[in-house]
Amino acid sequence: MAASENGLLLPSVEIPRWQRHAEYLTAGMMSEWGCEVICLFAPDVVGTGHGNGHQYQVVECWRQDETQPSRTVWRALSSLVPNSFRDEKDYLVVRQSLKQCSVLRLGAEPGPFAKPGWFGDLRSWVGETIGPLGYQLKGSFRQLNADPSFSLIRFDTNGPAVWFKAVGEPNQHEFPITLTLSHLFPGQVASVLATKPNLNGWLSPEVVGTNLGETQNIEHWKSAAAALARLQVDSIGRQGDILRSGARDLRLSVLLDGVAPFFDAMRPLMEEQSKVPPPPLSGRELQYVEEQIRRALLFVQRLEIPDTLGHLDLNPWNIIDGLTQCTFLDWAEACVAHPFFSLEYLLEHFRRAIGALPSVEAELVTSYAREWEAVQPHTTVASALTRAPLLAAFAYAFGSNFWNDECRYKTASTAGYLRALTRRMSREANGLIDQVSQ
Repeated sequence: MAASENGLLLPSVEIPRWQRHAEYLTAGMMSEWGCEVICLFAPDVVGTGHGNGHQYQVVECWRQDETQPSRTVWRALSSLVPNSFRDEKDYLVVRQSLKQCSVLRLGAEPGPFAKPGWFGDLRSWVGETIGPLGYQLKGSFRQLNADPSFSLIRFDTNGPAVWFKAVGEPNQHEFPITLTLSHLFPGQVASVLATKPNLNGWLSPEVVGTNLGETQNIEHWKSAAAALARLQVDSIGRQGDILRSGARDLRLSVLLDGVAPFFDAMRPLMEEQSKVPPPPLSGRELQYVEEQIRRALLFVQRLEIPDTLGHLDLNPWNIIDGLTQCTFLDWAEACVAHPFFSLEYLLEHFRRAIGALPSVEAELVTSYAREWEAVQPHTTVASALTRAPLLAAFAYAFGSNFWNDECRYKTASTAGYLRALTRRMSREANGLIDQVSQ
């Protein structure tokens, strides 16, 4: 706590919008307050009467920077009263947070990373894991994710850095998927050094190379597109293993069966739209889009390009272009689907990161298609690529499962999101007809 003329203050850090809270908070606590901390949980302050606009986070002090003069003081809980603080709401939150910590020590939910002391145990395990490899932990680390059931931490060593990641609901499936993919596709997917099954967590060495999210060099993007195709070709024949690990099943046969129920759910959503523009799609327009998707699925199915490993969120920050190959990270959105859908998701991220550059996009598509043309005829690849934008939009919406959960898709934000995706399908369907008719 910090002392002031008007009472005690809790340490505070200003976090820029859209930034990782845990990373900025822990860095700010070190640079501004000289204390290395681990984030535990956001306290449940309902009923404390707080309303000062602050967001609170319970942290555990890991180490004090002795080289900096301390701006904080320690106080015994028994010595604190409401008027000890400049803002009485801080006192109420402190009391509530300590009460929650006491309950968590008894093994109560919400998750393992909310309990005090977990970081020390984890750090010891990491040290024991990398020791036989000839490495030792250094003092520094970065906590990028702070959640009771999720964790993402980078540990510095005297060699390559290592990353610990753990996942909880609704992404627990990422744990078995990661283990399966790292075994099937070493190098193309980050390797796993060790696992903590009780935490749904694993330890991986840092992948060295250029992060696609940090570059606008088109050569890196072309390299990623080609590497994606090679990974997918390598996954042919392994679809069963990938599905059994927990990846979503978005094979063409599954999508065909899902066309009618998906659009049955979209019709009332369009009718319920109250905000315009954009205008809702009419029943006739929806019927047209539905039919075009069904025709495109049947057309692509006849081309007999095998379903492969796919990724519904090819975020450039999860692609590392190394010296000899690209490595793909974060497989919570793994699926088995028509391969060309994943290219469309990569292209969508390219447009957001670099801009809509048709000539450059064509270079990415060529880099990707060239790899597939080693195992499929050029005409087959070209025909499937023309249908990919429409079908990728449908597969993305269908794979979200929001449309099949009435409690979720009836919320305003989810309903608007699904309507936007359906309008995107409409635009792609109209564009496909124009392209095919030329």
